[in-house]
Amino acid sequence: MSDVDAIRERVRAKYAAIARAAGQGCCGPRAEGCCADGSLDMIGEAYREVAGHVAEADLGLGCGVPTRHAALRPGETVLDLGCGAGNDCFVARHEVGETGRVLGVDMTPEMIAKARANAEKLGFANVEFRLGEIEHLPVESGTIDCVISNCVLNLVPDKARAFAEIARVLKPGGRLCVSDIVATGPLPEAVRDAAGLYVGCIAGALPQDAYLALVAAAGLDEVRIAEARPIPLPDSALAPHLDAAAIAAFRESGVELRSVTLLARRPARPPIAHR
Repeated sequence: MSDVDAIRERVRAKYAAIARAAGQGCCGPRAEGCCADGSLDMIGEAYREVAGHVAEADLGLGCGVPTRHAALRPGETVLDLGCGAGNDCFVARHEVGETGRVLGVDMTPEMIAKARANAEKLGFANVEFRLGEIEHLPVESGTIDCVISNCVLNLVPDKARAFAEIARVLKPGGRLCVSDIVATGPLPEAVRDAAGLYVGCIAGALPQDAYLALVAAAGLDEVRIAEARPIPLPDSALAPHLDAAAIAAFRESGVELRSVTLLARRPARPPIAHR
């Protein structure tokens, strides 16, 4: 098994366990800190007043509210990457209305099953959930008005491929709005190599400039950050995965984590080739 496959399987196993445990304690609806083994809550009560929020579908795994900046309109088709139990899909559905369509993709069968059950309970015929990987989206090219995602792309091993897939499925002029975790600089090697920190949304965080460069390299433009806030990272989140020396080295590096909500757009027309 390659390193990429091993990372993907660790992430899949972690989120399958969260889906199975939902409603049974630690990682139930509005769980605190599931993304970092109980030590780090990156979302708090941000969804409390969000229209369309479904408590049973909110597992507390996000780091932002991407729909707040996505400017969704009635009748649009929205794709949520790493949809989990469906919370952001249901929020998006509230925005696009009965004439719109929302598609959620997740690589964890347990999450897809939970999302489908939630949609059936709510009676939402225009919300669909598909099993698949973000690097290989089960979505037709040029069919999506807006792609959203919430604290998921940092878990994807091949981020360049993921952004290329996003560009592929967007309609010309379609847009991207994702909330994600980035770093203020390169993470120390010990942090990057800690498997538990990867599935806990930390070790996969790229430096912000590198993250934005990958978005642009995929052919998306008008790339900008709409919202940013620091993510305090206590020693208790690091201690299960790093020894004292590695934690000290991380602190000395001065690198910090932040939650950002990023906007970008697929150009409405291909660039003119100059000869």
